[in-house]
Amino acid sequence: MLVTLLTDFGVADYFVGAMKGAILWVSPGAQVVDITHEIPPQDIEAGAFTLLAVYRDFPAETVHVAVVDPGVGSSRRPLLVAGGGRFFVGPDNGIFGHIYEREADCRVYHLDRQEFFRQPVSSTFHGRDVFAPVAGALSNGIKPAALGREVADYVRLLPLAARRSADGSLDARVIHIDRFGNCVTNLARDPLTEEMIESGARLILGEHEIKSFHSFYAEPGTLPGDVFAIWGSAGFLEVVALNSSAARLLNARRGQSVSLVKACNDDDA
Repeated sequence: MLVTLLTDFGVADYFVGAMKGAILWVSPGAQVVDITHEIPPQDIEAGAFTLLAVYRDFPAETVHVAVVDPGVGSSRRPLLVAGGGRFFVGPDNGIFGHIYEREADCRVYHLDRQEFFRQPVSSTFHGRDVFAPVAGALSNGIKPAALGREVADYVRLLPLAARRSADGSLDARVIHIDRFGNCVTNLARDPLTEEMIESGARLILGEHEIKSFHSFYAEPGTLPGDVFAIWGSAGFLEVVALNSSAARLLNARRGQSVSLVKACNDDDA
């Protein structure tokens, strides 16, 4: 079975290698794949977005281990989430918040069966001692209910969907800024339609107005530094700049409000 790893550990230390060893100790036949270990330290929202963007690229039954865990050793619970035909293992701190919202069939388990953990359990490294062994157990075919009890009071994030205002505009926000400075918004193709774009809708981000919507980055006539909107590979509308950082040019930040304003002649609700 496939097991993926997503962490903020970096690759200079032993942490990632130790997690892989703990998985393989339990399940020698597991295939372990790195998604990334370069999530900014303690940045739960960045981890949640990255997991959202990539989890469906892996086949059904994949075990996704996501460890961005500033609360390790505290009262925060270790979780197993079964949803969308896949498994997710990590801390109860919101890192699976977007998965809960996208996958209506999610069932969430508090990992409390100590016999499946690596002993003794370090208070600072649950990635190795709790999450990795549980991933190995899932890889061996152990069922979620054998690993913990089902719960319903898990931590969520802000709703991912943009909100529609009374005037028909869409109130959204920047949910991620990637290493190129592209500003990923939470505007999806539903409710933002091609008809709205073609009728002259525009984006407002801070003091800046974006009127151009492109199909690809280097469309004819686009100059370096030009700012425009484009559908990104994660399925959300992004504000980007050709060969430059839109975040820097627009002084944008994650969490910043973005409004999509309908054209004056667009009377649709």
